[in-house]
Amino acid sequence: MFVRKKKNKSGSVSVQIIQKIGRNNQLVKTIGSGIDPDQIRLLESQAHLEISKIKGQKALFESKRDRDMLEALSSLANSEVELYGPEKYLGGIYCSIGYDKVGDSEFFKELVISRLVYPGSKLKTVDYLRRYKSLDISVYAVYRYMDKLQNHYKDQVEQLTFKHFKKVLGGKIGMVFYDMTTLYFETPDEDDLRKIGYSKDGKHQHPQIKLGVLVGKSGFPIGYDIFEGSIYEGHTLIPMLEKVAKKFNIERPVVIADAGLLSNKNIAALIKSGYEFILGGRIKNESDDIKKQISELQVDESSSSEIRKDTHRLIVSYSSKRAAKDRFNRERGLTRLEEKVKRGKLDKKAINNRGYNKYLKLEKEVKVSIDYDKYAQDAKWDGLKGYLSNTKLKRVQIIDAYNNLWHIEKAFRISKTDLKIRPIYHRIPKRIKAHLCICFVAYAIYKELERILEKKKAEISATRAVDLTKNMYQIKTTLPDSKQPIKIPLKMTEEQVYLTKLLE
Repeated sequence: MFVRKKKNKSGSVSVQIIQKIGRNNQLVKTIGSGIDPDQIRLLESQAHLEISKIKGQKALFESKRDRDMLEALSSLANSEVELYGPEKYLGGIYCSIGYDKVGDSEFFKELVISRLVYPGSKLKTVDYLRRYKSLDISVYAVYRYMDKLQNHYKDQVEQLTFKHFKKVLGGKIGMVFYDMTTLYFETPDEDDLRKIGYSKDGKHQHPQIKLGVLVGKSGFPIGYDIFEGSIYEGHTLIPMLEKVAKKFNIERPVVIADAGLLSNKNIAALIKSGYEFILGGRIKNESDDIKKQISELQVDESSSSEIRKDTHRLIVSYSSKRAAKDRFNRERGLTRLEEKVKRGKLDKKAINNRGYNKYLKLEKEVKVSIDYDKYAQDAKWDGLKGYLSNTKLKRVQIIDAYNNLWHIEKAFRISKTDLKIRPIYHRIPKRIKAHLCICFVAYAIYKELERILEKKKAEISATRAVDLTKNMYQIKTTLPDSKQPIKIPLKMTEEQVYLTKLLE
């Protein structure tokens, strides 16, 4: 007899005991099936024990303890082996933030933790809960809860999140970082919320929504809002700030955003509403007078400078690393243009200010060529970066604050990769909003986990920590005589032990 692993159409692996009779293999017993490698290895061990039992080889083990252990292990059922790591450790963080106060908290917790450890469609969530938590929940029950979440609990979730991270930030929200992204749908249909518009992800034919997010220092979540897919991102900043300020009754923080939010209308609205701001500047698009002043500034790697622009400060810094990147991108863009010109693939319609097409010019009304003088003039901007601000902060403080925008870029990256916030499969607006609420809470738990690990100077990342919890199993059974239910965690790896000490 031998053990065989057979892959099923569903993607799971069945562990079977096979006996060879003549030239044929005969199935003796199917031990069970699973997806996780650790679960499959456990099934293999059970299969080998079962073979020993079938062959009557228990007598080979001399001690009674060995025989008793073999007897106990061979009697275990698949339903008695369950995943407990995410529930214990990620669920512990869920409760520490206060989400256990949300209505139907246990159901909400299952949806949030599923988003962290097994992200995907709600059908995949149901599959995860059935396979690893022995919870037989229909997808329609999930949908009904999502409707309830949006109608009754969303505001409470946002208040709990804000309260916790305000405390983490020292009780005051001094600076907020704003950015937005597009989230597309796996459907061709538009409605009042889902619109086809400019997509940063290149999904121009997919209906989309726009998600605006405010985070504090280190990327801690503060608030979010949803906008229709065709809206210009510059028109989302003020509504988002006003909504968050009203909802959480916060003072006017310093607003930090990239150049995509830079417009005279936004600046005027920020000033009118009493906000201080730090915005990414577009120094190449400034007036000839401003550009002349910038060219006369003395800036290098160790210093910055500034000029006045209307009632604001335009700070200019230089980075050799940024200069190398700018030069590389410019040279690559030129090479691609030269190839297109050589192949005759460009006509006068290609002459515009989109990207590196600005280097094109028309010769004799019939021939498109490259303006190398314009290309050479662009080199003087390599490495320069502008920051527009009305604060009284020092220049180095303004630059450092703006450079922290990478935290919100990281937030979107985590949401799109680790949490798989997109594509969105829902079509009913309130379920779309509930889906984003679940993802928002999952991100909050991720950031709290990251904060704890950094505070304890851990040698593992939050992503790795989540992965480690996904392989923590326990045996959940009942003692035969006393009928006492017990849970026995399986032996953990050294890395898992290290993590549990950090989190406990």
